[in-house]
Amino acid sequence: MRYSILTRTIEQAGLACRGGFHPVASDAVPILPDGTPTATLVIVGLVGSAGWPSFAGSPEAADGAADPLDRWSRRIIEGIAEELDAAPLYPFGGPPYHPFQRWARRAEAVHPSPLGILIHPDFGLWHLYRGALRLKERVELPPRDERPSPCESCAAKPCLATCPVGAFTAAGYAVARCAAHIASAAGRDCIEESCRARRACPVGAEHRYGAAQSRFHMNAFLAARRREAEQQ
Repeated sequence: MRYSILTRTIEQAGLACRGGFHPVASDAVPILPDGTPTATLVIVGLVGSAGWPSFAGSPEAADGAADPLDRWSRRIIEGIAEELDAAPLYPFGGPPYHPFQRWARRAEAVHPSPLGILIHPDFGLWHLYRGALRLKERVELPPRDERPSPCESCAAKPCLATCPVGAFTAAGYAVARCAAHIASAAGRDCIEESCRARRACPVGAEHRYGAAQSRFHMNAFLAARRREAEQQ
């Protein structure tokens, strides 16, 4: 199978191909359902607002049930997997959870940012990983993008100085402080326009989420925090 066919099939389904790699034992990629090793792993995700209309117009987005993006991703990626004779994996649905961030760094030029989110040289912080496709065929992949992290050349680090409640520090991410701010009237612009710290990053600014997409993700974050609190 040609890589171009993989990419085209993924894009036609409303997602983005995020690169791939040929797994070795240390990658901890599960074997295929028939017991054979995975020869190629292709990462699937979203970049910027490109796939948002596909999700926003889906039954999952309108049915009011929990986890609409995960359910939509599963349905779409399962369809892709069936078409390509592949086996899907997802970054959600655990525990246990698959090491998607480690796999992503094997597949394309993404790097840890000061905010903890993987940053891409083109898309900045405006991207998501939604699944992966395991193939028994060793697909010839394009050369890996070896560009360094854009954070290395960013002396000002505006992302660390912009959060109004100082949720991002050298000690890590203060999740509870961030969530409390977003849930308050003072944090309304983070709901409507996305996280201030994230917006402060100049990389990939043209890929920033629109208002509806931002509201969805930030409200999903708050809903997850509420569920965690209820389970404690």
